[in-house]
Amino acid sequence: MKTLKRLSAVLTASALALALSATAFSAVEDTGFSDVAADAWYGEAVMYCRDNGLMNGTSQTTFTPDATMTRAQLCAVFYRMAGSPEVSGADAFADTPAGAWYEDAILWAGQNGIMSGYTAASFGPNDPVTRAQIAAILWRYAGQPDSDAAENYTDETSIPSWADTAVDWAQASGTITGMADGSFQPNGRATRAQVAVILMRYDSRTAPTPAPPPEAGTDVLVAYFSATGNTETIAGHLQGILDADLYEIMPEVPYTSADLDYTDSNSRSQVEGRDPDARPVISGSVENMEDYEVIFLGYPIWNGQAPKIISTFLERYDFSGKVIVPFCTSGSSGIGSSARNVEGLAPGATWLDGQRFAGSAGQETVAQWVDSLDLDLDAVA
Repeated sequence: MKTLKRLSAVLTASALALALSATAFSAVEDTGFSDVAADAWYGEAVMYCRDNGLMNGTSQTTFTPDATMTRAQLCAVFYRMAGSPEVSGADAFADTPAGAWYEDAILWAGQNGIMSGYTAASFGPNDPVTRAQIAAILWRYAGQPDSDAAENYTDETSIPSWADTAVDWAQASGTITGMADGSFQPNGRATRAQVAVILMRYDSRTAPTPAPPPEAGTDVLVAYFSATGNTETIAGHLQGILDADLYEIMPEVPYTSADLDYTDSNSRSQVEGRDPDARPVISGSVENMEDYEVIFLGYPIWNGQAPKIISTFLERYDFSGKVIVPFCTSGSSGIGSSARNVEGLAPGATWLDGQRFAGSAGQETVAQWVDSLDLDLDAVA
C-alpha cells in the first residue's frame, strides 16, 4: 500500500507556520515553561519528565525549578510513575486531611512500602525532601535491588543507616551523584530541577527497549492535523517507527496566525471551539480507509480540546472494528478529555489511551510510548 500523498500545498502550510510570531511563542516552544531555558543543565530533564508524565509544572507555563520539592509532591510523582492505581482505605496520619490532592498517592506509597511517615500519625506532606530520603524512596520503588560496593563520599558518616544501601545503589547506578567536592549531603534539600534530573536518569535506564517496527505493509495509518508543524513532527516519528502510511488532515480554508490567536475570543479557532456544530471542511480524503485496521490520530490541543476539524474527520469515515490511538501536541496542557469527547463520533471503534507530546519530543520518546501500548502491531497485517 503506497504512502498517501498530502492533498494540499505543503508550501502554503509552511508559510503559515512561519508567519506565527516568534516572540510570542519562543519561551514556551522551547521547553513548555517560561522559567526553564532549553540549554539549562536541567532543561532536558524537565522536558523528559513532562513528556513522560513524571512531573507537572507548577502552572501551565511555569515549572519553578529552584523551588524545594516536598514530600507530598515526591510521593505524587512515584504514584504517577506506577500508573496511579486505584487505592482503598485511609491512612492514619493526622496531617494528611481527607480530600487532599495527594491523598491517594500517600495511601498507595504507604501500602506498598515506598514511603512511610515520620511516625504512625505524622507524614509531613509539606516538609522538604532530603537527598537521603529521595535515594531511599527511589531504591524502594525499584524493588530494593542489591548494590555493588560504591566509593565512599567525604561525608559518608553523616548518611543515615536507613539510607546507606540506597545511597550506594543510587551512586552505582548513576541515578544520584555526589557533589563537586565529593560529598553526598544527605540532609540537603532537593529542588524540583534536581529531582527532575534524578527521575530522568532512573526512568531512562529502566524504560523498556522499543519494540522493532512491524513488517512493511502493516495496515496502519497516521492521520494528523498540524497548524504550526509540531504535530507534524510527531506524526513523522510515528511513520518511521511503524512504517505506516501518512495522511495530513488539511483544511479547505487554511488557518492563519490570526485564526490561531487564543487571546482573541473572536478568532476562528476560538469561535469554532465554542460551537459544538462547527465542522471545518477538509480538503481531500483518505484512499481505501477500509483497508486500515489501526489509525494513530494526531492533533494540537486548542483550549484543552481537539480542534473541530478532527470531528469532521471522524464523521467522514466508518471506523467500525478499527483501533484508534490518539496523540496530541501542546506546550503545557495534557491530552485530558480531548479524545474522550470525540470518541462518540467514531461508533464501533476501539480507542486506546492517548499521549501528549511536546513538539520537540524525539523519536525515542515516541517509540517508548508506542512500545507501551497494549497493541499487537505485528498481528495487524
